[in-house]
Amino acid sequence: MFVLDFSKHNKILFCHQVVGLGNHGMAGTRHSVGMAAVNLLARRLNVADQWKSDKQSKADIIQTQIDGQRVVLLKPRQLMNINGKSVARAAEKYHLTPGNIYLLHDELDKPIGKVSLKLGGSARGHNGVRSCIEYLQSDVMVRLLVGIGRPVHHSSIVRHVLEPFTRPEQEILPQVLEQGVDMVLAHIRQRIRTESPNVTIQEAGGDHK
Repeated sequence: MFVLDFSKHNKILFCHQVVGLGNHGMAGTRHSVGMAAVNLLARRLNVADQWKSDKQSKADIIQTQIDGQRVVLLKPRQLMNINGKSVARAAEKYHLTPGNIYLLHDELDKPIGKVSLKLGGSARGHNGVRSCIEYLQSDVMVRLLVGIGRPVHHSSIVRHVLEPFTRPEQEILPQVLEQGVDMVLAHIRQRIRTESPNVTIQEAGGDHK
C-alpha cells in the first residue's frame, strides 16, 4: 500500500490542496457532494475549464492560484473508500503536508442546509475521510462538512448516500455550497495573510424553505 512519506520532502511549498471527496462517475449523489463543492470552487476561481486527468495521482486536477499562492484542486478518479490514495499521491507530487490539505465531503450527522468548517479529527464513520487519514498518516486536514442528513424511516444508509438529492434538496443545495466555498476561500486567504495554520471553526446554514 502506498503511504505518503514526508521524509522525502526536501522543500515544502506554501500552497494548499482542496479535495472534493466522492465516488468517481457518481456526480449528483449525496456521497459525492464534496465533488460538487470543489467544482463550484473551480467556477468561482474562473478555472472550471482547466480540469486535467493526472495519471500519477489517478485524479482530475487543476493547478491555480488564490491571492498569488499556488493551490491544487483535486477530484479522485476512484471510489470513495480509496480516495486517500489519490490525495496522498498528489500531496507527494506537490510537496504538501496534511495540514495544507482541505477535504470537502458529505456529513450524515448534519441536516441538509448545514455546512461547517473544522480542523482535523477522526473520520467518524466516513470512508473517504478514513482513507485519507490512512494514506496521509494524519488526521489534521481541514474539513468542510456538507450536511446531507440521515435517512428517514430507518432506510439503508448506504442506499441513502448513493442516491441523488431529492428535488427539494436540490433547491437548497446551491446556497449551501456557496456558503461552504465562501468558508474555504476565507480560511485559505486568512492563512495566506497570517502564514498560520490556526483555524476558527465556523458553522453556517439555517432553515431553508
